[in-house]
Amino acid sequence: MYTLQIEHGIKDFGMWMGAYGADPLGRVESGVLAERIYRPVDDEHYVVLDLDFASRVEAAAFLDRLRSNVWSAPSASPALASGPKTRIVEQLNGAHRE
Repeated sequence: MYTLQIEHGIKDFGMWMGAYGADPLGRVESGVLAERIYRPVDDEHYVVLDLDFASRVEAAAFLDRLRSNVWSAPSASPALASGPKTRIVEQLNGAHRE
């Protein structure tokens, strides 16, 4: 499992959520298996996302499409307040508690 982690400042959460919900890149069709959205409890103008993919190639391709089709055009990402910080991480083991 590979996770594309994205975090960035936003102008307004409702506006950002509307743009995210419009799903311009087709997350499911692009291979997203699961998604999680976080917001720091002390900063309502910041979001963190985890998007899970089966392969590193799918995660990298989706990130490339975000950069070229969404983040490069202010009209496609009106709620962004700062440039996204991204990374692709690989899950090495499952959650295990003793």
